[in-house]
Amino acid sequence: MAVTIKSEREIELMRESCRLLAIVHKELEEYIRPGISTLDIDVKGDTLIRKLGCVPNFKDYNGYPASICVSVNDEVVHGIPTKKRILQEGDIVSLDAGLIYKGYHSDAARTHAVGQISPQAQKLIDVTMESFFAGVKMAKAGNHLFDISNAIDAYIRPHGYGIVRDLVGHGIGTSLHEDPQIPNFAQRRRGLKLQAGMTLAVEPMINMGRADVEWLDDNWTVVTEDGSLSAHYENTILITDGEPEILTLY
Repeated sequence: MAVTIKSEREIELMRESCRLLAIVHKELEEYIRPGISTLDIDVKGDTLIRKLGCVPNFKDYNGYPASICVSVNDEVVHGIPTKKRILQEGDIVSLDAGLIYKGYHSDAARTHAVGQISPQAQKLIDVTMESFFAGVKMAKAGNHLFDISNAIDAYIRPHGYGIVRDLVGHGIGTSLHEDPQIPNFAQRRRGLKLQAGMTLAVEPMINMGRADVEWLDDNWTVVTEDGSLSAHYENTILITDGEPEILTLY
């Protein structure tokens, strides 16, 4: 497993890539409302990324047709935007997006309420986000990779939610997906030792029901097998000698 340690120059480029992505997510969050299509979100996101002088890294990645992954309700990740899918009051929508700035990738995801949502849906969104922060507390040089996984699992488990096992976090840098893979569920092994200069995309994907997922016929959209709601929260982080730096926070 070749995990890249970024130089100071590379870290600066990653910081800027992530800062710009945070702006895109903030603007998309303010745009979310009932009555817009998932394609409207993709078009807006693509336009924003290009206006910032960057390239959307999801577009045409392994054939994915859009710039923003827009996943509604029981869609876990990789929902393909379409003008037919209209957001309704009470939906939840996950936006996963990334961009390339001077050759360096950023990646982040957020789940948003569409209008007024149920308390149960809001709790799922909140707990998913909180589990990310529980995991990232362990993301320090000298700790081990799976300390992050175990902390996310320990945070989620008391809530009875399903932790998606088929999809995991990853390293990131000059490629969107680099080593190592970062599971969101408990591991028996410790994993590699974390070192300052590693950049990781940590991304819990949490289902209100069971953990099981399936792929739709488009070969991209991942949905919960039991039809329950799913939430996704992701940031690109930098391992340092002290506290981790969360690069994609607005």
